[in-house]
Amino acid sequence: MKLMKSAAIVTLLAGCAFTSFGVQGAEAYTLMDLFRKKRPPVEEVQVWPRFGGMQEANPAQDSVPRALPRVTSPRYYTYKAEPLRRIDTAKLLDPVVTGSVRNDALPLAQGTSLADARRFLPDVAAYAPAVVAKAVEAFYAGREGFVWIEENGPNVAAKAALSVLGDAASVGLDPQDYAVSVPSDTFEGNDMMAREKALVDFEIRMSAATLTYVQDTVRGRIDPNRVSGYHDFKRKSVNLTAKLENIARSHDVAAYLKAQTPTGPEFLALKRELEALEAKSGDAPRITIAPGTLLKPGIANPELANVVAGIRQKGSDALKVEHALTLSAYQGTPDYTPELVALVEGFQKENGLKPDGVVGKASIRILTGGDTTQSKIDKVRVAMEQARWLPADLGSRYVFINQPAFMAYYHDQGAEQFSMRVVVGSKANQTYFFEDEIQTVEFNPYWGVPQSIIINEMLPKLRNDPGYLDRLGYQVEVAGRAVSSYDVNWNGSTTGVAVRQPPSSDNALGELKILFPNSHAIYMHDTPSKSFFKKDQRALSHGCVRLADPRRMAAAVLGTTVDDVAEQVADGRNKGVQVPQKIPVYVAYFTAWPNKDGAIEYFDDVYERDMYMSRAFEATRIARRAEG
Repeated sequence: MKLMKSAAIVTLLAGCAFTSFGVQGAEAYTLMDLFRKKRPPVEEVQVWPRFGGMQEANPAQDSVPRALPRVTSPRYYTYKAEPLRRIDTAKLLDPVVTGSVRNDALPLAQGTSLADARRFLPDVAAYAPAVVAKAVEAFYAGREGFVWIEENGPNVAAKAALSVLGDAASVGLDPQDYAVSVPSDTFEGNDMMAREKALVDFEIRMSAATLTYVQDTVRGRIDPNRVSGYHDFKRKSVNLTAKLENIARSHDVAAYLKAQTPTGPEFLALKRELEALEAKSGDAPRITIAPGTLLKPGIANPELANVVAGIRQKGSDALKVEHALTLSAYQGTPDYTPELVALVEGFQKENGLKPDGVVGKASIRILTGGDTTQSKIDKVRVAMEQARWLPADLGSRYVFINQPAFMAYYHDQGAEQFSMRVVVGSKANQTYFFEDEIQTVEFNPYWGVPQSIIINEMLPKLRNDPGYLDRLGYQVEVAGRAVSSYDVNWNGSTTGVAVRQPPSSDNALGELKILFPNSHAIYMHDTPSKSFFKKDQRALSHGCVRLADPRRMAAAVLGTTVDDVAEQVADGRNKGVQVPQKIPVYVAYFTAWPNKDGAIEYFDDVYERDMYMSRAFEATRIARRAEG
């Protein structure tokens, strides 16, 4: 019985999964319900998850089995970029203008003397994203002067801004999105009317381009929620009219515009990496290692030379400095000496592999594959865009989970204190990309089985074997009443059925879980499947984040010791403890991200989200080139 139970648990291990029919996963109906109502933590929880308004199953109904239902995952979208609209410049014309003659001289900014230039506003055909167009209209409706032009052409402010806009690529943006043609210095026959008309057109286009740049560099060009159902972010709001007012008053427009770009250490590290990559002349030759190679310490292998060549090419500068004598002394021989084993182990460690000196599939994949310079540039640009979705300052204390790295990092006092391996959702059950706040640690947790797992994985078994859950020790409830698994009509609807697994050594959530309430029912937790952490590719869960060292993470967020956490676990009771102070948690997705030393590390695009970001960039590019 014990063996059968353990085997079944391995099949069902999840921690969390997607929900269905608008009903949240059962795990969300445990202690978090109490804390959301600001009740004090309970010592022991006896409350069942409740599904209000559900009808009790009737064993007599649905005698004919329904077709097995399925709960589908969120989907990726065809990105719909925001279209441009024409800026309504006609309504900006001051009513005191009659025909082409003004009743008074304009108090123009930047020392201009374009007395009647505003009369050309209705002729301007400038386009911008809707929120930018609205800001431009609001700004010019409330003033008479200009920001970017003077009698002789574009002013100092315009030239400074054009320089910043032209350098947009250095901060991961597309300079063509902000390109503005500068009016010619000469007009046929000294046509003053044509000159003024061109300058007014430049003025409006310049304001639109500058505000588009400001908005893009603050919050990003791409709306993450239009990429997929796995992205969940509240987009940052930018007061663009106020920004333009500040620009008009600024004595250093270039400095003001540069200050809009994120200045957090992570973003600046990505910016430095992009600059370094752009400066490279080209890619080094690809390393090839014979298929099926398995290099073990102490055993000679002719492929060793290619392994060392790969480390020379892909190893960090720090690694190559540390093993400089070994690298300089190596003459291409097949003898796998202890010095070379140490070199390989160092390379494996810095790439997140088990540092055992055995060069197999995982090591070869990194040595021979990896990223070209161009693919690294692409990853860094995607990372810079996505970094703009997060707060400009991540905080002095937070948890950062990077899904492609399969790692979680705990930061405190502005520095990384520790990191650990994690297991994230499989490609079929992907972990979301969002931010939240850690609120609770639950010890000896119940696992409320999500409807997606009940329907997709348990239901086929239950229709053939209704007592399946009873034998595994799961608890079943129908419309709030505890029942035997045998008594449920598994051929009918499971909407009102709740299933949970009591605390035990086999519990899918292990000893504890760390909760940050969210609509996706995702949290961090322990797991009895410790062997998963030995794998290099750890996209294996139903969506939640499994921790290699959950006691250490729990102690960190609770501000206590690992020994205290161990005592709470050993107590054996299901109980929850609120963290003393809510802690930001970033459940993130970056294929390029700086480590604690500021060096950029690259990871496989496990969910292919970078591909969808590239499509979003292209859709945005097309939309912004389509004026009129």
